[in-house]
Amino acid sequence: MPSRFVSMPRKNILPLLVGGDRRTIGRSNLVTEMVSRDPALFPNLIAGLWSADRLVRMRAADATEKVTRKRRELLQPYKKKLLGLMSEAKEQELRWHLAVIVPRLPLNANERRLATSWLNSYLDDRSSIVRTCALQGLTEFALHDRSLRAKVLEVLREAARKGTPAMKARSRKLLFHLQRV
Repeated sequence: MPSRFVSMPRKNILPLLVGGDRRTIGRSNLVTEMVSRDPALFPNLIAGLWSADRLVRMRAADATEKVTRKRRELLQPYKKKLLGLMSEAKEQELRWHLAVIVPRLPLNANERRLATSWLNSYLDDRSSIVRTCALQGLTEFALHDRSLRAKVLEVLREAARKGTPAMKARSRKLLFHLQRV
């Protein structure tokens, strides 16, 4: 379904993300490959984040996260839209991907404050995966913004003591990494 936020290129890859079970990523790895080979498809992938179909939104977020591991610059034109989506997203699958994607954006101080505020709110999500990904996102911001380090270190230490098993394990790794820089 075309998004009201993003124009779509000629080749629509979103039908590849339709159908199946919510517990699977469907063909998002295929879409990741396609977009990695042809970045002109990226606007279509981003449009999927606003699809009316929950499975498409979830899988588009998964593929976006994977593509932008190596191609962060593709996110730049969508900065404001992604920050807005971060504040609106209710589904855990979308939230946990946004928690990792948004810190890849080049943000100014105000945008970073806004994004860290949303990540802090994600720490109260009922999903352990969302909370764990929020820890990852906060750490990414703290790696590049010294003013955030003390607070993020405190959050990580608390999560390492009181979090779910996934949060404890991730927090220990993130603490090790953040304390080395």
